[in-house]
Amino acid sequence: MNNPLTDRIARLNDVLCTVNLLNWDARVMMPAGGAETRGHQIATLMGMARDMILDPGMGDAAEAVLQTADKDIDRRAAHAVLAAREYHSRIPAESLRRQAEQSITAGAAWAHARSIGDFSVFQPHLQLIVDLAREKAAALGYDGHPYDPMVQVFEPGATAQGLSVFFDQLRTGIRPILDNVLSRPAPRSDFLFRDYPIEGQQAFCDYIVRVLGYDMERGRLDTSVHPFEISMTRNDVRITSRWNRNYLPMSIFGAIHEAGHALYEMGGDPALMRGAHTTDIIGLYAVGGTSFGMHESQSRLLENHIGRSPAFWNAHYCKLRDTFPDQLSDVSEAEFVAAINRVDPGLTRVEADELTYDMHVMLRVQIEMALMDGSLNVADVPEAWNAAMQRDLGLAVPDDTLGCLQDVHWSHGYIGSFPTYTIGNSTAAQIMEYLDVEHPGVRTAVSDGNLEPLRNHLSDIVWQHGRSRCRAEILSQIGASEYDPTAYLSYLRAKFTY
Repeated sequence: MNNPLTDRIARLNDVLCTVNLLNWDARVMMPAGGAETRGHQIATLMGMARDMILDPGMGDAAEAVLQTADKDIDRRAAHAVLAAREYHSRIPAESLRRQAEQSITAGAAWAHARSIGDFSVFQPHLQLIVDLAREKAAALGYDGHPYDPMVQVFEPGATAQGLSVFFDQLRTGIRPILDNVLSRPAPRSDFLFRDYPIEGQQAFCDYIVRVLGYDMERGRLDTSVHPFEISMTRNDVRITSRWNRNYLPMSIFGAIHEAGHALYEMGGDPALMRGAHTTDIIGLYAVGGTSFGMHESQSRLLENHIGRSPAFWNAHYCKLRDTFPDQLSDVSEAEFVAAINRVDPGLTRVEADELTYDMHVMLRVQIEMALMDGSLNVADVPEAWNAAMQRDLGLAVPDDTLGCLQDVHWSHGYIGSFPTYTIGNSTAAQIMEYLDVEHPGVRTAVSDGNLEPLRNHLSDIVWQHGRSRCRAEILSQIGASEYDPTAYLSYLRAKFTY
């Protein structure tokens, strides 16, 4: 039975789903000339959402639930509302309006700057984004580092200090594995760069996301500059990929990755729809995932642990070769699997191999922390980026498009979100380690082309709970803990050391 709190949150979720829809349109369909007015439209709706949260009636309804609710899940919803009210009461409405408007205009500026490889076009927009982030951190308050309140929007409880320790452990563990791999001959990969018509790529990606369980009655696959997933409740969950005629893995693994996000959203308990456990009330985002790190774990699990596994391609390589018979006529299944798992340090995060991917993430986090504490000026971001790429991966960055302009995140004000990618990698390894021990039949089923056992277990452990359980609680139920890289490093050693 509905109560005043669930009714209020449902309306809040409706507003935030509308924001998501406008953002999807801005990134997929909207003409470039619509950026400024779209920014105003989103700012208006975000302001309305904030007002709804801070309405005294919302607080009264949450307090009433705490006094009368019999179920823990309802009390958790009320606590989430009260925490969000405390958070938003510290953020001036004008700051929220400026951030919402800037996210659209900055997004358009980023896309243009990226297309011409010129950071200076995006620089003034990034400067404003950083200024707004610093203002926000100061308003929220922090005990340690100004990065803390920013990352905690995406991963509650995370701190700059804790992340630094976690990253240092990973860097120390990954470096010798990487050095070992690079000392050996690389597998053949020339065929990945042949001519693959876009229509064929789109058809295969449509096939493969359906195989994973993506429901086209509740979703669609489109094209965007940067692949993403976004939901307007579990009944409307959309994904995008991008297509490079001369590099096949870009589209396939972009689609698999975003399908992983989408399955999380589609897999939430229908009873949670339009409620506190499918609404990030602090982040003002309609989303069913409990944190960005947990969300990323589901996409990286599908992309790497499943999508790059020999078991997966045992069932689907024939379909890929049927789609591209001329391009793959001389390529065995084993050669294909070896190629998509090769280690080849590159410039781009979203196309990075599995072993060097976290180096890209750590670079971005270091820059974000430095921007937040003032030790790095916005104008110096390209130089800092290029120096880090040379230091960590031995690569020279030829231009800003392949350097500091490659990701869309900063243009949307998502300072603090990058750590969640590596958190997701680590969490995915912990979940798969548990499944391999407790449910070894999952991999056998994958080899037979049956993903249902995997989906069922992921639903039981993660998806169905929405935001009603935090990442620490989900990991605890499988005997794991946050910020423990042991399972992830064990997985990487087993996969890449031989």
